[in-house]
Amino acid sequence: MNTDELQCRFNVAHGSVNAFLHPSGSPRSDGGPVDSSFTHPEVADLIVAYLEQLGVEYVFGVPGGAIEPLYNALARSERRGGPRQVLARHETGAAFMADGYARETGKMGVCCATSGPGATNLLTGVACAYDNGVPMLAITGQPALPSFGKKALQESACTGVNTLGMFRHCTRYDTLISHADQIESKLVNALMRASKAPRGPSHLSIPVDILRTPIESRVPSYNLSSLLHRAALVDDTLVRALCDEVKRARRMVILIGGGHSCGESIEAIIKLAEMTDSRFVTSPDGKGLVNTRHRLYRGVFGFAGHLTADALLQDEPDLILAIGTSLGEWTSGAWSTTVLNQRLVHIDSSEDHLLRSPMARLHVRGRIRSVCERLIEMLVEEHTAVEAKIGLKNPDYMLLETGKFVSNASPIKPQRVMRELSRHCPPSTRFFADAGNSTAWAIHYLQPHDRRVARQHGYEARNGGDKRRRGDAGWLRVLMDFAPMGWAIGAAVGCARGNPGCPVVCITGDGSYLMNGQEISVAEAEKLTVVFVILNDGALGMVKHGQRLAGAERTAFQLPAVDFRMQAESMGIPGHIIRSPEDMDALDMDAIFSRKGPTLLDVRIDGEEVPPMNLRMKTLGTEN
Repeated sequence: MNTDELQCRFNVAHGSVNAFLHPSGSPRSDGGPVDSSFTHPEVADLIVAYLEQLGVEYVFGVPGGAIEPLYNALARSERRGGPRQVLARHETGAAFMADGYARETGKMGVCCATSGPGATNLLTGVACAYDNGVPMLAITGQPALPSFGKKALQESACTGVNTLGMFRHCTRYDTLISHADQIESKLVNALMRASKAPRGPSHLSIPVDILRTPIESRVPSYNLSSLLHRAALVDDTLVRALCDEVKRARRMVILIGGGHSCGESIEAIIKLAEMTDSRFVTSPDGKGLVNTRHRLYRGVFGFAGHLTADALLQDEPDLILAIGTSLGEWTSGAWSTTVLNQRLVHIDSSEDHLLRSPMARLHVRGRIRSVCERLIEMLVEEHTAVEAKIGLKNPDYMLLETGKFVSNASPIKPQRVMRELSRHCPPSTRFFADAGNSTAWAIHYLQPHDRRVARQHGYEARNGGDKRRRGDAGWLRVLMDFAPMGWAIGAAVGCARGNPGCPVVCITGDGSYLMNGQEISVAEAEKLTVVFVILNDGALGMVKHGQRLAGAERTAFQLPAVDFRMQAESMGIPGHIIRSPEDMDALDMDAIFSRKGPTLLDVRIDGEEVPPMNLRMKTLGTEN
C-alpha cells in the first residue's frame, strides 16, 4: 500500500466534522448557493492565487459538487480580474483545451473535474498530455474525507473507484491532499514536476472539505518564478565532442524534432544548418516549426513524410544530427536504420528519448537551445563554419501527386483542400490536425507561406498579432505517440482562448467531430475565431483505407451522412458546405477570420483518395 492510500485510510478513521463547516461555522451542503457572508479565504482561493502567480488566465473544466469550492474561488478571482473558468462540454474536451492553451502560451494548462466519472472523463486528455510532454495541472474533486469508505456518491479515492491509481500511470506527479496544510507543498511539487523535463501533467485529488478549509491568507508562500526557472547549464566537454564531429563531417543532415525543446531552440537550429550548409528535415511534429520554403529544407521524415527526406537520409551522409526527437514509431520512420545507425548524434534534454538511440556515436544531453548556441560559438571561434550558398534553391518536388494538389475535380480532393488552406489562411494561422487522415494530409501537403517574411494580414493587424504568444509549438500542431481522436477540436479552442489575436484552424474528420464536436459551442460562447474544417467522407477514413490496403475485412468504418452545417447553424454558428475547389474559392475568408466566433466548413472530400499512410501499414505488418 502506498503513502497516499495509507493517508486516505487514516483520514477515513480520523476525519473531523469541522471539515464540513463553512468559515462562518454554519453547515453547508454541496451544490448550494455561495454564502453572501463569505469573508475568509479558503484552500481553493490559495490554489487560484498560485495559478495567478504563474500568469494562468483560464481553467478549463466541468463543475460538480465535489469541485464546487474551486469554482467559487474562480468566480471570486474573475471579479477581481484574475484567472477564470472556461466551461467545456465534456471533461476530455477540457483537458484538450488545457493542452492547446499550454502549447500556444507557454504557460501551464489547467483543467479540473469533479469526482468519479468527471475524473475518469479527464483521463484521456491527461494521458495525451503525458505522452506528448505538455505541462498540465489536473485537479479533481473527492467527497468529504469523513465519507470515505461509506459509499459516498462518486467516491473515487482508495476506498472507491480509485481514480488516483488510474492517474498514477499517466502523470509526472499524482497525489491526494488529505490535510489542508499539505496544499502548498504538494501544489508546488505538482507544478515543478509538470514544468521540468520530462514535462507532462500533474494530478491533485482534493476532497471537497479540504478545498473549503479556511486559511489565514491567500498569499502564496513560495516564489514560483525562481523554483521553475530553467537552468541553462551546458556540458562543454560533450559540446566540444559534438563540435569535433561537425567539423569532420563533409555532409551533415539535421533531423529536427517537435515540441517545446525544439520550439524554443528553432532559431539556433536553423542558424546552425545555414552556417554548415546542412540540409535539414523534420519529424512529423517538427514540421510546424520551420519555413517549408527554406532553401535547405527537404521535407518530413517519418509518418506521412516526403520522398526527398527519405532519399536525403538514405544517401548516407557523414553525420546525422537528431535534435529533440523521440525516435518513436512515427518520428523515426518506424525505427528505420536510415536514421538509427552509427552516423547518428542524438541531442536532447530528455533521457527517455536518448535511451531510444543506443547505437548513436554520441549522445548530448542538455537544454537544446543552450547546446546549439554553445556549438555555434565554438564553430565561430574556430572559423570552421561554411558560408551559406544563398543561391541554392529549395526543390519544388517534395509533394507527391502534385496533380491532385491542384486538381479541379469534384468532389474536392483532400490534397486540394490543404493547398487552398495554405493559400487563403492568414500568415500567422495556427493549424491543428486531428488524429487519423487529417494528420496525414496536413503533414504531407500543408505548406503555408513563412509568416516571418509575409506582410501582416488584416486579421493580425486588427487583433494584435502574435504579441501574446509565448509558446513554441509552431504553426502546425499534430500528435505523435498517444493520439486520441477529437484532440484537435478542444486544443484549437484552448489555443484561441490563450491567444485570441491569431486565427486558428482545426482540421478534423467526421469521425472525430462526431466524438468531440460539441466543443465548437465553447468557441461560440467565448467568441473565439476558430475555423473548423471537417474532412467529411462518411467514414472512419484511416480504418477504411487501412482495411483495404491490408486486404482485411471491410467492416465498422461506415458513418452516417451528416450535414454538419445544419448542426452548426442550430448553435448559431455559420457553416458552409464545400464540394468543389470553386466552393472554396467563393468563401470570403476575410469575413470568416473577422468573425468573433467559430465558423464550420463541411468539406465533402473524395473519400477514395488514400492518405500517405504506408509507414503505418508497414509497422502493423500489413503492407502489401
